Amino acid sequence: MKKKIWIITLFPQMFESFIDVGVVGRYFDGVNAEIECLYLGDFSPKSFKGADGAPYGGGPGMVMRADVLEGAIKKVFSNYSDPSNLEVIYTAPRGEELTNKMSRKLASDFTAAKGKDFVFICGRYEGIDERFIEQYVTRIISIGDFVLSGGELAVMTIIDSFSRFIDGVLGNSESFEDDSFEEGLIEGPSYTRPEIFNGVKVPDVLLSGNHKLINEYRVKKKLEFTKKLRPDLYALYENNRGKK
Repeated sequence: MKKKIWIITLFPQMFESFIDVGVVGRYFDGVNAEIECLYLGDFSPKSFKGADGAPYGGGPGMVMRADVLEGAIKKVFSNYSDPSNLEVIYTAPRGEELTNKMSRKLASDFTAAKGKDFVFICGRYEGIDERFIEQYVTRIISIGDFVLSGGELAVMTIIDSFSRFIDGVLGNSESFEDDSFEEGLIEGPSYTRPEIFNGVKVPDVLLSGNHKLINEYRVKKKLEFTKKLRPDLYALYENNRGKK
């Protein structure tokens, strides 16, 4: 059975190019899996304007209505004999932080033989009614300690991040192995043509053809970059290495 991701949003048009191009488009091409966006306004008696309401107790902004969101999630559920086979994900600052480790696990969970399909809820305004979260959301994920105007960009980030770990998505299956945060380090410098740019030459070791020296150079640069640019990660790396 084809795997599927559902996205409940007030702005489905934001996902059109995202779905069609890049690593996401390569996998979610309708053959391996598919993404379907549900426009939340279709489940509101007043379309777009009826999807939210003023917060009880007063305060600024608006809150997305639980009953409207419920209409959308029930539409998703109607496609499954057992809705418990869905992971309903909401993005919010209070959620567990997205990391490479989590992305690997999401990819594994999604592609497993009995893996769950994913449903992403894109919040807007001041968030969504807590009752909907309590009754329907199974997981909350944060992409960092900052606030966006809506959950759409966060959802794209999560999907793009875990899609890279799905077999066949990247042109080279080893591409992600040297990425930042693998092994607790950030990625070192990269070079390509021309060999000399504005008087600066590509490091000789990368032109040597000696793979052992090249690998040693790259490891060294990873350590240098991490120590200089992300001392917090470097300290954690050194601490973990000392425990081995």
